[in-house]
Amino acid sequence: MRLVRILVLACAGVAATTVPAAAQGFFTPFAGYNYGGDSVNCVSLRNCDERRTNLGMSFGSTGRLAGTEQDIGYARHFFGDTADGKSSMLTAMSNFLVLVPLGPVRPYGVLGFGLIRPRGKNALGYDIGIGTNVFFTKRFGVRADLRRMRSLRDVTLFEFSEGHKLDFWRATLGVTFR
Repeated sequence: MRLVRILVLACAGVAATTVPAAAQGFFTPFAGYNYGGDSVNCVSLRNCDERRTNLGMSFGSTGRLAGTEQDIGYARHFFGDTADGKSSMLTAMSNFLVLVPLGPVRPYGVLGFGLIRPRGKNALGYDIGIGTNVFFTKRFGVRADLRRMRSLRDVTLFEFSEGHKLDFWRATLGVTFR
């Protein structure tokens, strides 16, 4: 557990200090939902009858073609209703962004590493995804984001279950301030 903390803090420190020249800071609160894999409520992005909210925020800085971000997300009922009431999922990722500057529309790819915390158990993991920001002014826009998250090692979630690598997708919409 101590190693996990050290790795997460080291990644966050590196990401925070490696900022491109003329970087533009941003802050994006978001809402969305998880689906597929270990997310019990939605089979796929379009086949989802019971969306359970995922809330979070991303913040960081970008240059013209690349940037870094910190992404924190929380889903209260990720595993549905459980006997012990522990059903939450917390993710905290340090990410590298690759941007395509097309004026006010800025598509991007994202790859990161960090903490996946299901039911209060720590696991290292990664995320990979795509998204786009559409800016209406120099300082305000909307963001759509799609990410796959996966743990790097097996995690035992319930007392009588076998451990396996956690795997799920997250779709979000947010408002970006820069």
